[in-house]
Amino acid sequence: QVQLVESGGGLVQAGGSLRLSCAASRSIYSINAMGWYRQAPGKERELVAVFTSGSTTNYGDSVKGRFTISRDNAKNTVYLQMNSLKPEDTAVYYCNARVVTTLLQEYWGKGTLVTVSS
Repeated sequence: QVQLVESGGGLVQAGGSLRLSCAASRSIYSINAMGWYRQAPGKERELVAVFTSGSTTNYGDSVKGRFTISRDNAKNTVYLQMNSLKPEDTAVYYCNARVVTTLLQEYWGKGTLVTVSS
């Protein structure tokens, strides 16, 4: 089991910045993939940024060059630095973790709301 707790959402003006945090309940070394997805009202959940095997990162096309994912292994925490925010970035941001043993186990945080005003 992995519990994920997000923090850092809020209201920001367009062009501003926010940093989200996701704290895991166990060592992130034991997690195969960990990162962020988002879901805007009326839209499907989409990839924002994720660490996959090792230190490989993958970003959604709409956030490349503006968002940066990072992690602190000692704190079992993954961060999402969001710069140059746009109104279309408004969404609930979810932390995700995937653990592969004999099965794929997937875990989600409860989400944190990011609202970008124009």
